[in-house]
Parts: sequence; structure tokens; C-alpha cells
Amino acid sequence: MATTGPAIPLSVLDLVPISSGSDTAEALRNTVELARAAERFGYHRYWFAEHHLNPGVAGASPPVLIALVAGATTRIRLGSAGVQLAHRTPLAVVEEFGLIDALHPGRLDLGLGRSGKQLVREYAETAGSAPPAQPANGLLIPDRPDFSGLARSARIGLTFGLLQQPGAESPDYSEQVGDILSLLGGTYRSAEGLEAHAVPGEGSSLEIWVLGSSGGQSAAVAGRNSLRFAANYHVSPSGVLEAVEAYRRAFRPSAALPRPYVAVSADAVVAEDDATARELASGYGLWVRSIRRAEGAIRFPTSEEAAAHQWSDEDRALVADRVDTQFVGSPATVAAGLRQLRDATGADELVVTTVTHDHADRVRSYELLAEHWR
Repeated sequence: MATTGPAIPLSVLDLVPISSGSDTAEALRNTVELARAAERFGYHRYWFAEHHLNPGVAGASPPVLIALVAGATTRIRLGSAGVQLAHRTPLAVVEEFGLIDALHPGRLDLGLGRSGKQLVREYAETAGSAPPAQPANGLLIPDRPDFSGLARSARIGLTFGLLQQPGAESPDYSEQVGDILSLLGGTYRSAEGLEAHAVPGEGSSLEIWVLGSSGGQSAAVAGRNSLRFAANYHVSPSGVLEAVEAYRRAFRPSAALPRPYVAVSADAVVAEDDATARELASGYGLWVRSIRRAEGAIRFPTSEEAAAHQWSDEDRALVADRVDTQFVGSPATVAAGLRQLRDATGADELVVTTVTHDHADRVRSYELLAEHWR
């Protein structure tokens, strides 16, 4: 029996996927079309993730994508989920988003994340630890997968070697977030006491978020700074409960945000019936496998391409947590699963990411979910 409760806002996370047989230009045109459709359907936000060296994902630069979509939409909030601070400076981030905010004030979310290299290391360190607590309502919280192979991948080293200047070391994440808040608020001072004023950026109307996949540093930074927090059920379902708990435990009320605010992400594919949805989602496991194998996300396969793949037991185990926690089915089926996620995490908002081979199916998935959710 489906749980009931308030119909909290739904938002969109767009990875800007490139399907097999397609290219980057088509993926970008699809993103603009989907953003316009999401605005019509009543979604609250439209966020972009940052990924690099992935043949099947065109989302290399959230600020560029935000600027592209901002001019094609009028109401929906736009944001990053998130900017990877390990290879960016606080000043560059503030000025880039300040430029966009100057033309589209009151619509931008600046989501701050750590780099994939840092997260992979954190995942590897927690593999094999105590099983996560299970919520009382039956939401699946899978065991942590073993990321030790991914952490040792030469490709991971290559990616972040190319993203950073030679010899550069990433500053502490909490210090970077603090510098961003100071630059936005006009209170930045160097160690020598010198002022710096980021124009554009200072005084802008950006809404600041921190993204987190565990109960570690990101959750603590968000809470201590009275920021909104986005927990990644779709990336790291095993850590979502500890992430939101750590954030709420660390939260310090402020005038701007008197109580914790949590958004939780989820993978979903919706169609008119469960069987059709399962067919549309059939390429998802193979796509996740390419990411977890550090090959770079492949172009999203057709159902026929996915069916032709020969799976090993090792590969099935590698992607099981993601495949098993994807919400797939009719609008009623998926909505029931999302309500479970809402109730288990106490989410104030859900951020849905949908990837299918055919763009029309992806648009229709978001349309069906929005209609039923209302």
C-alpha cells in the first residue's frame, strides 16, 4: 500500500546523456527541449551534474549549460549539482555564476560538490563497513559496493590530472565553501587582511547548496554553514540515510534558513505500464557498468544492445545497488517508490534523473510522473 503525505516539489537532474547513434549537438538540443518541457510540467528546479571524459555524457560544464537553458526558459530554477571544487577556485565559481545571475536574477542554484576522485576514495574506504540502517518503511538501502578497483584506476588519475594544473593541490573543501560565501557576501579578507570584491557575483541572489553522498565532510559543511543539502540516493543509495542524518545533526539555524532543508535525488523511468518502463530502462545497468569500470559513461544503449551484453557475476554485483534502487514502472508504481524515499529521508524535495535511449521517452517519463504526482 502506497504511503501518503504532502506532495513535495519534484525537480530534474539532467546528465545531458548522449545515446548510441547520437552526438553531443543532439544531446544539447534535447536538453533545451527537456528543460522547456519540465517548466511546462511544473518541475521546480532543473540541475546539471559535472562529468568529464565520458563519451556518453555531455555535461562537462554546468555554468555553460545553465546559461544555455536560462535563455530558453522563464520560470524554472536552474543550477549545478554540482560544481566540482577540487579543480576550481572560489573566485572563478562566484564570477561565473554571478555573470548568469546578472541576466537571470532569482533563478540560480549554486550546488557545490567535491571531486569524483575524492568521492571514489571515500567510497573505497567505507566498503565492507557495517551495513547501513534500514528505514522502517521498506525503502531499499543496499550494501556498499566495493570500489577499491575504481579507486586504483589509472583513468581516474588521468581525469583529475588533466583537470588540475601541474603540481596543484586542492584546498580544504570547507575552506573553499567558506571563501565562496565570503565572496558572495562581500566580506572576503585575505590572510593579510586585504579585501576582495567579486563583481559580478557579490550580492547576487544565488541559492547555495552542498551535495553529499555520505555522512562525511560535505554533510557537516552544509549543516555548519546553514546551507541546503542534496543527498545522492541515485549515486550512492547505501549512504543516503547517514548523509541526511549527519547534515541535520550538524545544522545551525540562521535567519536565511531557520531549519534544515534536504533534497534527495533518485533515478526513475516512467511509462504507461510497468513492462514498458522496464524495457525503456533496460540499458541502465550496462551504462552504470561502464562508469563503475572507470571506462567513462558509454553512449546510452538501446534495449537490443543491452540484451546482447554477456554479464559476469562480478559485473552484476558491481551495479546491483544502482539497478535495484532505480524506480521503474507506471506513474503509480514510481510515485509509490518516491514517497517511500521521501518518508525514509524526510526529504523536502526530490530530484529525479531519467535516462532512456530515445529522447521522446525521457520527456514522456517526466510528463507522466508530474501528472501523477500532482
